[in-house]
Amino acid sequence: MKKLFDPWQIKTVKIKNRICFPPVVCYAWGTEDGYVTQENVEHYRKVAKGQTGLIIQEATCVDRNGKLAANQLGIWEDGQIKGLSEIADAVHKEGCPIFIQIHHAGVSGLDGELACPSDYSFYKDGVKKAGKEMTIEEIHKVQQEFTDAAVRAWKAGYDGVELHGCHQYLMCEFFNRWVNRRQDAYGEHRERFAVEILRAIKEKVPEDFVVGIRLGGFEPRLEDGVRHARVLEKEGIDFIDVSYGFSGEDDPKAPADFPYEKCIYAAAQIKRAVSVPVFAVNGITDPEMAQDILERTDVDMIDIARGIIVNHNWARDAMEGRDTGKCLHCRRCLWCENPDTCTGRKILEKNLQRKKEFIDNL
Repeated sequence: MKKLFDPWQIKTVKIKNRICFPPVVCYAWGTEDGYVTQENVEHYRKVAKGQTGLIIQEATCVDRNGKLAANQLGIWEDGQIKGLSEIADAVHKEGCPIFIQIHHAGVSGLDGELACPSDYSFYKDGVKKAGKEMTIEEIHKVQQEFTDAAVRAWKAGYDGVELHGCHQYLMCEFFNRWVNRRQDAYGEHRERFAVEILRAIKEKVPEDFVVGIRLGGFEPRLEDGVRHARVLEKEGIDFIDVSYGFSGEDDPKAPADFPYEKCIYAAAQIKRAVSVPVFAVNGITDPEMAQDILERTDVDMIDIARGIIVNHNWARDAMEGRDTGKCLHCRRCLWCENPDTCTGRKILEKNLQRKKEFIDNL
């Protein structure tokens, strides 16, 4: 599994292997004011200590009115910088770089008048969400919030930011022509919302500060995802982390003989179309699978979320040939609600204890 453990770098950021812990929100630790808690700091410290090559911190909101959950981490005011810097410092002390994902929920937000490029409604988790078409002034306000958030991330000591451009949230709503039905420039050129944010951030941060994006591979179809990736590459995006876009308003497809998730196929196709680093994610459960995807698709980085949730030492154990543990794919991720209830983690801990007792009794 040589490629999985090959070092590489994005700009000046050195990464020890091809294993990335992608953004996963833990709802048990947050506060309504969006400030970092000690549980957040220790969580990312443990992930870094487990020899993960790169961490991308969970979706961190640029606007208190754009949250996906009441207790989501925030980066909308300067007072939040201190707590965020504690996360960055803890991770760096373990020899791991960290980016932070900056986010606005858009029509997938909590309640009230939700932001959306066009008038739009849908059901999310059984709840009707209704968005009102944003004015040009509202668009520019949110773009400025993304830019200010990136500057705060730089001040807090992060190595870069990842724009959240998928998963039914605001930026992906602009990308998707089945959601974004505007009749102005932001509808004619659906990448414009993200491109203008990217340009503004690049003007405000040092040249070596990384700016990437989590992008829907099917937005709504693969050819759209590829086109978005090419436009962003021309505008100077530093990496593209490919996932699903606006689920329910997309058309994900892959060849019948492709053995992995459709969005991994999308990542492979986007990698063929651009020269910037591309990440693949979804359903990657073990080191052998990760290695095969790297070889089969030629992507640069593998996102391991569930595996590292179960086992902070996933990367170290994979490198040293030990059992990395197993996510049980519970219907609702128990870790996200309360990490102490994660069944996969409990089983791994029990197995490790049994092994220790066996060795002690030899």
